[in-house]
This record gives sequence, C-alpha cells and structure tokens, in this order.
Amino acid sequence: MEATPETSKHTSIKARIEVAKANQTQPKTLFPFIGYERENQPEGLPFKLIDYLELVDLTGRIMREDKRGNIDVSLAPILQRINLTSEQWLEVTTGFEKHFKVAVGSEAYLAEFCEHTQLQRRSGLAACKRLLS
Repeated sequence: MEATPETSKHTSIKARIEVAKANQTQPKTLFPFIGYERENQPEGLPFKLIDYLELVDLTGRIMREDKRGNIDVSLAPILQRINLTSEQWLEVTTGFEKHFKVAVGSEAYLAEFCEHTQLQRRSGLAACKRLLS
C-alpha cells in the first residue's frame, strides 16, 4: 500500500494529478469535474478538482480499525506534497493554452525535450518555472 494517494499506482487521483501537472485535460475515462451545481448542468462530478483533492487527502488521514491504511497525519496537505500553491494549481488547471505552447515541465525536462525535438528555444519556460516549481 502506498503512503499517499498521489503515489498510488491504481487510483484516479494519481491519474488526475499527473495530467493536471502536465497541463493536459482530465482523462476521458474518468467522470469530469463540472464545478458547482447549476441549472442545465452537464453530466459530471458537481464540484471542482481541487475540492476533490482536498477531500481525498482529508479522508485518507482518518484512522479507523476497519480501514487498511491511512495518510500519515504528519504529512503536509496534498498541494504542498506536489509542490503547488492553490493559485498555481488553479492557473495550471484552467489556463494551459494561455501559458504553454509546446511542452510543460521542469527546466531540465524542457531542455531534454528541446534537444530531442531539435527545438532551439524552450517556449513556456518562464511559465513552467512560475507555475510548476
């Protein structure tokens, strides 16, 4: 059993975090988050992704005799563990096209990507540094 949801191999939260950090859309195989309830609501989960992360994190910290495992209470909240502020998370998950044009990741990842694709310029480096580090 993994120590945290974001490192667990077979959970939807790990998949959602990975694609959000890579500024990709949420997996089509998972039910979408549609925000808060409203009339003529599209089909999906009636809350935001960040609320889901916090819900999983808080629920995972509950210790019970009939529960196989739990998130160690001494661990930081999930956004801190994945090294993003709430503001960064919101901007990353809602403004991908605005900030990133080619690739997303750490400075080292972008350098490797540019070398592999023979690009001269690391487009989006400032946004990656600001939003993902």
